[in-house]
Amino acid sequence: ETYAAMRLEVDNWRWSGVPIYIRAGKRLPRRITEIAIYFKPAPTAMFHGRLLGSPQQNYLSIQVQPEEGISFCINSKPPGPRMRAKPVLMDFLYHDSFGGSSPEAYERLLLDAMKNDPTLFTRNDEIDQSWDLLQPVLTAWNESQDIPVCTYPSGTWGPNEASQLVQRHGHSWRVL
Repeated sequence: ETYAAMRLEVDNWRWSGVPIYIRAGKRLPRRITEIAIYFKPAPTAMFHGRLLGSPQQNYLSIQVQPEEGISFCINSKPPGPRMRAKPVLMDFLYHDSFGGSSPEAYERLLLDAMKNDPTLFTRNDEIDQSWDLLQPVLTAWNESQDIPVCTYPSGTWGPNEASQLVQRHGHSWRVL
């Protein structure tokens, strides 16, 4: 019960067909929280069939911890006659722009609790949704001995089955 890898979808028109992958666990190589958004290629590629090499996927990465920041990586054609795309990385790191480090999450929550400010606290409907998502998994574990428990060595990014989960759908986990 120390690792989970999930593929989720939001059931509305705006997010239809957009997979959301989540993985979390203990004893991974690094303590990191990140949201990575990979963009689909444009339906009409400007340089279709004429680019040298294959450009990487454009992405937006929001680093929550330990170093707060945002990275945006896009393919760009360098100046000149050669038809090639080069990844261009734009980085914003909180400590580079504002100096120092931001307070730990619990420090901010304690201050907000003392000020009676519920803005950053989890709402009841969010807690209910979390239980709606996880309770079927817990129930299945309790009712069946046939559900395999996947193990992984300490210091790795999780069991092989987690990689198979995303590979089945033509994706891969972001290298952190």
